[in-house]
Amino acid sequence: MNDTDTTQTSSSKNVPLLKRKRIIFAGAIVLLAIGFLIYIGLSQFATYYYTVSEFVAQSESLSGEQVRITGQIIPDSMIQDTKNFTLNFTITDGETSLPVVYQGIVPDTLKTGTDIVVEGKGDQRGVFYASVLITKCPSKYEPSD
Repeated sequence: MNDTDTTQTSSSKNVPLLKRKRIIFAGAIVLLAIGFLIYIGLSQFATYYYTVSEFVAQSESLSGEQVRITGQIIPDSMIQDTKNFTLNFTITDGETSLPVVYQGIVPDTLKTGTDIVVEGKGDQRGVFYASVLITKCPSKYEPSD
């Protein structure tokens, strides 16, 4: 009878150990899945902002890559084709300029001299094709006259 008691005691100790291992394994899988989703989410939105000068200097290595460029629209450079929803303009950082082509709906706040962030891809000819336009708000309120 002693052998039977030992076997029952031994197997009853293994049951909680197996449950504990399963819970730990399931928890590790859940944590890995959450970590992977966070990594994917952050890597999609972690796009570095280049200045116009930085982008032009690195244009060969950045050609075809999705990037964001910050600059200011050069006065009188905006040419809008309302039929094709195309906007051509040039941005500058004060040192270098870059021609930009955007196809889509133009934000109401987009004006000549506005600080802007363009997101898209550059080509080997030195033209930047923007898929997103983000106008920066002025740092202080100025009432209109």
